[in-house]
Amino acid sequence: MRTHIHILELMSLWHGALQKLQVFLVETKSQFTFSQSFLLRILFLFVLSPACKDLVAATRDRKLNTFIQVSVLHPAEHILTRYSSTEIVEGTKDPLFLTGVTFPPEYPIYEETKIKLTVYDVKDKSQDTVRFHVVLWLSLASLQVGEIGLCELVLTSDGGKTVGTIEVNLVKMGELEDGETDPITTDAQDQKCALVRECTATEGISGKDNLPSLSAVLKNPICKLYRFPTSDNKWMRIREQMAETTLSFHVPKELINLHIKEDMRRNQELKDLGELAPHWDNMRKSVIAHCDQMLSMYQDTLAELGKHTGSSFKSSCSKGEKTLEFIPINLHLQRMHVHSPQLKDSLYDVITVGAPAAHFQGFKNGGLRKLLSKFEAERRNTGYQCIYYSPENTAKAKEVLSNINHLQPLISSHADLLLNSASQHSPDSLKNSLKMLSEKTELFVHAFKDQLVRSALLALYTARPGSVLKKPAVPRNTTEEEGDLQHQGHPSQIKRQDSIPHHSEYDEEEWDRVWANVGKSLNCVIAMVDRLLEKDNVSSTKEGENDPSAADCKVFHTGGDWYEQLYPLVITLKDCMGEVVTRAKQSMAFVLLQELACGLPQCLMLTLRRDIVFSQALAGLVCGFIIKLHTGLHDQGFLQQLHTVGLLVQYEGLLSTYSEEAGMLEDMAVGISDLQKVMFKIIEAKSEDFLPIITGRREHYVIEVQLPAKMFELLPQEIKEGKLLRMYPVLFNVGINEQQTLAERFGDTTLQENINQENLELLKEYYKLFTEKMPPDCLPHFQEQNDLKGLLENLHQNIQAKKRKNVEIMWLAATICRKLNGVRFTCCKSAKDRTSMSVTLEQCSILRDEHQLHKDFFIRALDCMRREGCRIENVLKNVKCRKYAFNMIQLMAFPKYYRPPEGTYGKADT
Repeated sequence: MRTHIHILELMSLWHGALQKLQVFLVETKSQFTFSQSFLLRILFLFVLSPACKDLVAATRDRKLNTFIQVSVLHPAEHILTRYSSTEIVEGTKDPLFLTGVTFPPEYPIYEETKIKLTVYDVKDKSQDTVRFHVVLWLSLASLQVGEIGLCELVLTSDGGKTVGTIEVNLVKMGELEDGETDPITTDAQDQKCALVRECTATEGISGKDNLPSLSAVLKNPICKLYRFPTSDNKWMRIREQMAETTLSFHVPKELINLHIKEDMRRNQELKDLGELAPHWDNMRKSVIAHCDQMLSMYQDTLAELGKHTGSSFKSSCSKGEKTLEFIPINLHLQRMHVHSPQLKDSLYDVITVGAPAAHFQGFKNGGLRKLLSKFEAERRNTGYQCIYYSPENTAKAKEVLSNINHLQPLISSHADLLLNSASQHSPDSLKNSLKMLSEKTELFVHAFKDQLVRSALLALYTARPGSVLKKPAVPRNTTEEEGDLQHQGHPSQIKRQDSIPHHSEYDEEEWDRVWANVGKSLNCVIAMVDRLLEKDNVSSTKEGENDPSAADCKVFHTGGDWYEQLYPLVITLKDCMGEVVTRAKQSMAFVLLQELACGLPQCLMLTLRRDIVFSQALAGLVCGFIIKLHTGLHDQGFLQQLHTVGLLVQYEGLLSTYSEEAGMLEDMAVGISDLQKVMFKIIEAKSEDFLPIITGRREHYVIEVQLPAKMFELLPQEIKEGKLLRMYPVLFNVGINEQQTLAERFGDTTLQENINQENLELLKEYYKLFTEKMPPDCLPHFQEQNDLKGLLENLHQNIQAKKRKNVEIMWLAATICRKLNGVRFTCCKSAKDRTSMSVTLEQCSILRDEHQLHKDFFIRALDCMRREGCRIENVLKNVKCRKYAFNMIQLMAFPKYYRPPEGTYGKADT
């Protein structure tokens, strides 16, 4: 049957009953034609909400433990498919199910579709042994009764005996949105069924706005909707959501591409060192050969990642795959949206991800924290014939090289703009070009005021064939007279120096004169521009008094003079700068040569390991930042905090300090610490590609987050002008599994204690900055408690207590993070099992502490989320099985509230 219907009239019936809609479909006529089944499917998200009453047990002395399983019989296929189920409700003949069953709009359900409800009585949840109770067949037609699709049917056994009744509500998605009438009473005492339903991709994590910039980052959302009773016997609605992110692959690919460019540039700089004595030349050849091998490996990895299609997350089963070692494990956004009867709607986000670690590399010798310390000690005491430079000096060398590569082309560009302004005889343009040129050149000169550059030049000279050192009695320097001439615009007096001489004397003060000449030549340019502008101003005034048009004529005739007079000065500036660049690049490349030569091949392998761990950590951080930015765009206090103080990023680790997981924790600690070197910048998107842009080098990256114009306009001026935003990552770890029991009784927990203590100090530093730079009323909804200081002190005491499996540390750190507008992360080995226990506990604790969840329903809500919520779907995505990877013996070692409900755990691949 086909029916004509006007779309506007149809929309007016969105909240009408299905029965009324049926009549309307037959009676109305218009230009649009749809099938009735199609209309039902696109307009409503069906939620079957069942409840049972007066169930009869098989024996009088046995209490019922029931759940309902839902299967679907598709009319075209004649195949019965298991679809979903409720949670188990224990010990009652009148089970009130907190979970329901959802059919989203895209699901192929029609009026002819039949739904099978099977009631089961569970004998032994740990072994999944169930007893068949009764079966009921339903169709959409049978549910189209009353205003909300409510029917109550009698349940009978095979022998025809009545064994109870089942009440089924058919609820439509439109009636569950915020601000709409709830078809189910808000009085929990009436025992109407609370429910959980799945949402759709169109609803998704982006919410009603479905922002394209967020949709570009988040994919494949899974959503559930719960209703739990409050302490005052009302219902609260909770939307639980989980989504993958395209950043799992985008960020690592961007990073590897930058690594390749950086390493190619470094290899070329080593080759450009010039002629070296045989010992140093052999060292260079060995280093370049190893570096080329590593470069090839990075290129192969990037090529393999470019072939990846399909899912945008890396499953826990793939954590040991070499081609995916840069990809974070099981990275997801976990979100809880709470709508309470009397409280304001609230949003709680946690990023869940496997611990950033080099799983393919293994942990036989520990993780980065131990490996880096050991390597540095060995390098300092090595008998290798190379020069030792501290990690601080090698980092400085990389910074100098980075500044050179960044500033030299900028200065050259601004110098060309200055000449262009001179040729056009434009005073304003000339002033602006000179201002930019001066600023960049001063930065350039400042970059070389470092003893490291001077000492490295000397070391490089000694590595040349036939080098001779001799410090002259009288330093060859520019005279005061030359300086005066230079300020008057006579660059020809600047003494030009040759390259570092071979087979000749080396003047240690020569470097000072070389880089100082850049500043002096800039002064010549400034002086000439001032003089040209001054003469032009005088001449224009005089001729303008006689004849206004004469001034224009003067400009025409003298247009070439400005260019001709500035051109040689600009060329001198470029030449002086080129001289500095050549020497500085060679000296800093020589420093890096020593770093690599002293530790081959361990140095490169550690760099690889650190790159892998950092890549995983950064992908999660970028995801967390973007989500936090979108949720805080209308919060002026948060935006002020973002550019004034920076963003707190708190990681919760659940790794043990025993065996391999100790190595993972060491990797994770270094990877998260390295995030301090990351800065964020928010820019206005110029296209529909909203993925972030990564620039920079190892130890200094800038992440450019793109926002659409309308969203960009909401930002404070400081952020819109490109202010770099700092990150403050902190990590707190508490092992909770049976391996941590072994570590606490027979092993060593020092690693965990040290990490927690170090990061407590970092958290205190952030809080100190926050209180110093932010006004006292910046977080009005937290000022009522005014307990941040007390929470920090409590955290300090718990860390000092060294109590076994002290999960109070986790709860306190998470609470402090939320109160400071931070980004929350939860990590275990794979972000699948222990992480699921933690985030569901956090969600229910928030519902209890902040939203008045009825105390009698805390455990039921916790079990409900773990049994039927997003996290069990996460397990399914990872291991194709709805079982958390725990066994009974393991769980005996877990803290009480970190144990899943019976029947949800068992043997499964991790």
